[in-house]
Parts: sequence; structure tokens; C-alpha cells
Amino acid sequence: SPQTETKASVGFKAGVKEYKLTYYTPEYETKDTDILAAFRVTPQPGVPPEEAGAAVAAESSTGTWTTVWTDGLTSLDRYKGRCYHIEPVAGEEDQYIAYVAYPLDLFEEGSVTNMFTSIVGNVFGFKALRALRLEDLRIPPAYIKTFQGPPHGIQVERDKLNKYGRPLLGCTIKPKLGLSAKNYGRAVYECLRGGLDFTKDDENVNSQPFMRWRDRFLFCAEALYKAQAETGEIKGHYLNATA
Repeated sequence: SPQTETKASVGFKAGVKEYKLTYYTPEYETKDTDILAAFRVTPQPGVPPEEAGAAVAAESSTGTWTTVWTDGLTSLDRYKGRCYHIEPVAGEEDQYIAYVAYPLDLFEEGSVTNMFTSIVGNVFGFKALRALRLEDLRIPPAYIKTFQGPPHGIQVERDKLNKYGRPLLGCTIKPKLGLSAKNYGRAVYECLRGGLDFTKDDENVNSQPFMRWRDRFLFCAEALYKAQAETGEIKGHYLNATA
């Protein structure tokens, strides 16, 4: 295989080379399946904008600070990010917008974490840059379709709560941080007993020292069943199970 064969006659030259020799490709025509990113780049003094843009493309895809022999074991043209256009920012000194295209195969399907770890990961600490900011991102339909989304929609929620023909009434428990699990459950009970269909955790309520997830689950379940028994209605609470 051309990707795995090593030829002694070719040899290997170690050392540092400019990123723009490999990762700055102004002739590249973007594909419908590429993830496109626009970075605001401020290079360090003496670093050309093309080199800075290429460095961003390299460090957020297949590149590293030096030439390595294992580059010959893969197809960089297939997997590398490419800085395909650079333009100065109007009214700003030494700031440029670098446009970078990433092939879809660089990213795990259905993983926001993997995508952002690659695109906005350690590249922000890269020494060739004085400042870097992600300004815009185009995610193609081919990648969006790999996200399954929620397992069901509003109709299933209505079926579970047995509520039809009117809006569902719910609230978030406040204060969102600082309540003990017992007092949190008490607030859930009062809301559900008072007529709400459901309550929910705020987005930054996870498993903090003042209220562990398991404790919150137990007190919320107790509150929910108590409110159901007293009202004769099905009630709900949406727990934040974010990893």
C-alpha cells in the first residue's frame, strides 16, 4: 500500500518547516461536505498572515510543530485542514480572517465534543498567534444528519403526562444553585401540588457538593409521587443528566 510502504531511497528529512507549505491552499475549492470555520487571527510580530492561518489549519487537524516520519503513513491531502482564504479585518491592525476547511472524516459522527475539541482545542494556545477567535462555523447537512436528536417529541411528552388540548405548564426551580436536595425536592412538590404539570433542573444544576445528583433524584421522585397522589394528575420532573 502506498500509505504504509517505506522506501529507503526516499529518505526522511526531520526538522521544522513552514505550515503554509502544506496547509495554505488558496486554490482549494470547498466541498459541500466540508466543515468551514472562520477564525479572527492576530499573528505574532514577524509571522505572515498566511503562515498564521496555515498554522491554525494544521494544529486543528493533522499537523504538528515538526515534520514526523509517520506523515508518510497516511494521506494528508485527504485528512488535513486547509486554510483556503485570508482577508484583513477592516479597521483593525494586524488582524485577519482565516477561512479553514475541514474534511468530514476528521470528526466522529454525532459528537459535538469531538468537533469542538478539534476546532477550538489546543490551537488557542499556539505560540505563533497573539490572539485567536472563532467567528463563524458552517456545519454541513451531511454532519448534522449524524446527530440523532431527542428520542421523541412533544406528542410523547403529552402522552406521558396525559395532558392534551392546552399548553403544558412548567417551571425551573430557583434559586438554581445553593439549595439542598431536600429543599429542592420541597420546591418541586410545592410547584407540582400548586398546579404545574412539570418542573425541571436548570442547565448548570449537575452534581455539586451542596446537592448530589442521586440525592436530588430521590427527593424529586418523592415530591412528584406525593403531588400525584394528592392531585390525581400525572406530574413530571426533568432531571439534568448532562455528563
